[in-house]
Amino acid sequence: MMSYALLIFVFIVIVVLSSSFVTVKQGTIAVVTVFGKYKRQLPPGLNFKIPLIEVIQSRISIQNRSVELSFQAVTQDQANVYFKAMLLYSVLNQEEETIKNVAFKFVDATNLMQALIRTIEGSIRAYVATQNQANVLAQRNEIVKHVKEQIDKVLETWGYHLQDLQLNDITFDEEIMRSMSRVVASNNLKAAAENEGQALLITKTKGAEAEGNAIKIAAAAEREAAQLRGQGIALFRAEVAHGMTKAAQEMEQANLDISVILFTMWTESIKHFAENSDGNVIFLDGSTEGMNKTMKEMMSLQLNKTSKG
Repeated sequence: MMSYALLIFVFIVIVVLSSSFVTVKQGTIAVVTVFGKYKRQLPPGLNFKIPLIEVIQSRISIQNRSVELSFQAVTQDQANVYFKAMLLYSVLNQEEETIKNVAFKFVDATNLMQALIRTIEGSIRAYVATQNQANVLAQRNEIVKHVKEQIDKVLETWGYHLQDLQLNDITFDEEIMRSMSRVVASNNLKAAAENEGQALLITKTKGAEAEGNAIKIAAAAEREAAQLRGQGIALFRAEVAHGMTKAAQEMEQANLDISVILFTMWTESIKHFAENSDGNVIFLDGSTEGMNKTMKEMMSLQLNKTSKG
């Protein structure tokens, strides 16, 4: 009997000693109570507690936790908006009061999650109710900022901190989505038409400028060519006059008739007409009477010029 009692005593001692040591995982804090009242907290690692007196009430994770939300809100102009969001939160800090709030504010994690989700949904709905549906998509960051400002103070009393809130998807009723798509399409068509009009205007403007510059260049070239032609004709006439004067002086010195020069000019003119007519028809009186008549007219012109001189 004594041996059995000893064995039972040793067994009880081993059980008590083994229950005196508690292992707390990294990223977790254990809350210890004595007769149901908060006593202290155990950090991560191996810890000692008083057997049968101190009880681990709960283990609180100090790591970041996330939850997905899906809910509906109504805008100021009575449009239904559907949100899908991701909530990231964690324990505020490891101070004693914070840990007590986390451990004892709510009955369990389910009640905490329900209160957290409903509070965030209520804050977003209150903000969206003051906005028109056309502004909701553009105010994603403003909605997140508003929620953080409103929720952080409430979460601090619970021992938590809102790390981040991401609005991953914002949609409307199908009819509104179709109308928004039509608006976007019409705006794109308008922008494309304006761009095409600008491009066409630039093209026509540049074409008109190029055509005007070409006309100016052609006019300047034509003016310069006409000037050069006039100078050439004037030089040609001066050379002809100079040649005729010299030829007449030589004919007078040789006591020859000047009409020979006129005859030579007449025959050279006929030759030039024949060589450069290029298919044109020129009618000339080739008879002897016609030649005499022409020679007399040319001699009379020469005599008039000589008498005037």
